[in-house]
Amino acid sequence: MQVDRIWTNARLATMAGPGLGIVEAGLVACSDGRIVYAGPAASAPALTAVTVTDCAGRWITPGLIDCHTHLVHAGNRAREFEQRLAGASYEEIARAGGGIVSTMRATRAASEDQLVAEALPRLDALLGEGVTTVEIKSGYGLDAPTEIRMLRAARRLARERGVTVRTTFLGAHALPPEFAGNPDGYIAFLCNDLIPHVAAEGLADAVDGFCEGIGFTPAQIERVFAAARQHGLPVKLHAEQLSNLGGAALAARFGALSADHLEHLDETGVAAMAAAGTVATLLPGAFYFTRETTPPPVGALRAAGVPIALATDCNPGSAPLTSLLLAMNMGATLFRLTVEECLLGVSRNAARALGLEAEVGTLEVGKRCDLAIWDIGQPAELVCRIGANALHARVWSGQ
Repeated sequence: MQVDRIWTNARLATMAGPGLGIVEAGLVACSDGRIVYAGPAASAPALTAVTVTDCAGRWITPGLIDCHTHLVHAGNRAREFEQRLAGASYEEIARAGGGIVSTMRATRAASEDQLVAEALPRLDALLGEGVTTVEIKSGYGLDAPTEIRMLRAARRLARERGVTVRTTFLGAHALPPEFAGNPDGYIAFLCNDLIPHVAAEGLADAVDGFCEGIGFTPAQIERVFAAARQHGLPVKLHAEQLSNLGGAALAARFGALSADHLEHLDETGVAAMAAAGTVATLLPGAFYFTRETTPPPVGALRAAGVPIALATDCNPGSAPLTSLLLAMNMGATLFRLTVEECLLGVSRNAARALGLEAEVGTLEVGKRCDLAIWDIGQPAELVCRIGANALHARVWSGQ
């Protein structure tokens, strides 16, 4: 069989199970950007290729997936970091006009070119650690021109770099000043104007919301989800981060791809997510940065069979984190996830959280040939080491 590229003399963590899907003395072959073989070299069909890469015993995993980021924004919130160090809470800062609305002001003032320029270094940091797919949310514009500009900037990033970008419309992130005291009016604007516009232009792959005391109520989020469904867009939700409003169960009722954060998730929410197949996306960087003390109920999620994903939540206010490797270490140390759970959380389960499980996340025939090749002796090193980057090579769509 003639193929485009072969990687041989490799050890594989296919993430296709059981466990990490370990293959010693493995081989990966691709044609037209798709995997045509991934498994033991001894079992491979006769293959010839223009390019053959000897991996010299290195490990190959699927390209990593960061399934929850806010990469596109302007400015920073280092001053708020100082305020929190002095004792102010995230909620107090938000209620005083800081937080999301602070970044809104900077983002509204930025052009599309400026948004792309500011986001590229953050994206490059992720790509430098083997990330091949990244989700990027809007939500710092909170008006039609800026939300659309953010989504267009996110789409442009995929053209600027060899990476798959999934965009998420997060208009229901915070209440903008134009709608002060009128959250229902803002929700009506999102549902009647902005979601239809975003859907018609094909700018978003999903719709998200922030269900929280400083965000929006479950009833308001339900209206957003109904509008998303009407326009053929899947949903996901920031849920149970600071309190338990039942957002995860609401998300599950709408067949959400994921519910994210989940520090205050209860048994009802866990059961609803398990029944719906909704992924639990955990964000230990935000937990760490905001010095939260209530971890998500990992044991309950694990016992119920809820798939667990991990992401950076890269954002200017609560998780200025551009290392998915560090996010894995935090998931293990802060949330007591296993090495296997961490690695599956940035590959197979992260793909599922984006609705991309048929395309990426495992080394299997037919999937896009996104690879990360590592200078490691065992996969646990990717979770264990802090401040180290063992990436040898990154492959996106076979290139």
